[in-house]
Amino acid sequence: VFSCGTLASRLSTTYVLGSSVDLRLIRGPLVGWTGARPLFPLLMSKNNKRIVYTILEYSPLLDSSNMTTDDWGRIGKDIEKNYENYDGFVILHGTDTMAYTASALSFMCEHLGKPIILTGAQVPIYEMRNDGRGNLLGALLIAGQFVIPEVCLYFYNKLYRGNRVTKVDAGSFNAFSSPNLAPLATAEVDVTINWDTVWRANTTAKFQVSTELNRNVGLLRLFPGITAATVRAFLQPPMEGVVLETYGSGNAPDNRPDLLEELKKATDSGVIIINCTQCLRGTVSTSYATGKVLIDAGLIAGGDMTPEAALSKLSYVLAKKELDLEAKKKVGVSILYCLQELEAIRDALTPPLACAAAKIGDIEALEALKDMGSNLCLGDYDGRTPLHIAACEGHLKLVQYLLSHGATVYAKDRYGDTPLCNAVRFRHKEVVKLLRKTGAHFSRDKLEEAGTELCSLAASGDLEGLEIWSLAGADLNRPGYDGQTAIEVAQAVGKKETVAFLVQLMSKNPKVTTIFPSSYFTYLYFFCAKQQLQLSMHASLTLRMV
Repeated sequence: VFSCGTLASRLSTTYVLGSSVDLRLIRGPLVGWTGARPLFPLLMSKNNKRIVYTILEYSPLLDSSNMTTDDWGRIGKDIEKNYENYDGFVILHGTDTMAYTASALSFMCEHLGKPIILTGAQVPIYEMRNDGRGNLLGALLIAGQFVIPEVCLYFYNKLYRGNRVTKVDAGSFNAFSSPNLAPLATAEVDVTINWDTVWRANTTAKFQVSTELNRNVGLLRLFPGITAATVRAFLQPPMEGVVLETYGSGNAPDNRPDLLEELKKATDSGVIIINCTQCLRGTVSTSYATGKVLIDAGLIAGGDMTPEAALSKLSYVLAKKELDLEAKKKVGVSILYCLQELEAIRDALTPPLACAAAKIGDIEALEALKDMGSNLCLGDYDGRTPLHIAACEGHLKLVQYLLSHGATVYAKDRYGDTPLCNAVRFRHKEVVKLLRKTGAHFSRDKLEEAGTELCSLAASGDLEGLEIWSLAGADLNRPGYDGQTAIEVAQAVGKKETVAFLVQLMSKNPKVTTIFPSSYFTYLYFFCAKQQLQLSMHASLTLRMV
């Protein structure tokens, strides 16, 4: 659909790529075309598909700055008329209001199952240096090859969700941005589709276009010192919906009762007011008192919607005459589809999957989750991260992978255990060494519990357990609940090998100051002599008798 735009400004000659065309690819006539129906084929793509397209050109062409809601409806209806004859649709549009049109069509095109892509240019296509050719070809290739059931905007090698974009630059080829949602696709050497962010058709209803839009909507931007009279005048009938652009994360002055009163009067009279941030990136929050006062005044938090999307949504929802005011408010909230909701769903599903992959040591599965934008540092319902699981299972290579991709050794589960605690409990010596090398250490609470655990291990003569605790950085001289140390317990129960083993472990740590009772030091000396063991102490190990 060729509606308007810089792309073909003052264009007088059309160049068509010559090629053989399979006419069976065209399943029907172009509804709305009054003349001959030309076919435009592209070269074969990498997957041996040829895209053939036809053009419906509006006459006269529209300047996008002059477009109204009627023009949006006209474009939508032309797509609806030709919907069953084509696999996708590309709309050539001026850049000035392209974000508004993309947002509006995303709501008007109900139960969409095929791609609708808007594109245009900053420089006319007849100029030697232009962005029009690349934008047009990219949009055609994506619309013809991929089933992306959304209204999108393609510009400068990126495909964006239509109701997520805003124009950010008047003099650059990279004119559009989607501040709060990553592109759906990028076109570089290959076209990469981020399928995890693409909406799926979730209805059995047939595609239709709702052209009824309410024009009694507007944008009001707060600024320091705005008067209550200005707000009152703006909210007067026939105004039915307003997008209020507020400061920061949705804040307004809470020391202006006159201003808040005007907003409250408007919402009480049935005006729907959406609270959107003036910031390019971020979302509306009620964490601050200055944001909560707007909720109390009856405003609806707009999440991370762009002003263009919020205005289009208001126009669409308010035109639904079958809905009462409360239902319209609920519809507006239910189709927010804000970034936080997507992240919340992903963050809820990812940890169990990542932990399951960590349990079996599946690095490829974790790599796939990471490539989809998953955070491998998140814990499951018990707070256990993939690193906790890998440490439990002793998957050394997986632990190395996770540490090199941002996993933290300080994460605690619901019981206060870190990955180091898990590695010690299941006695994975190499994992303990790696975690310690990365900076892992016991918390103060765990160190207080360590004395009792060490005494228990010493009493049973568990040398492996004592070594693991020593490697993990535990103080072998820490007393247990009764004040005795592991060595004293081992002596008391006659575990002579354990005594010697503990001394050797402590000799390897030059920072340890070992405190022995004098009677015990005499016992240790004669025990070692009897067993013909060499009492070799590290030069800096201090033996202090008390």
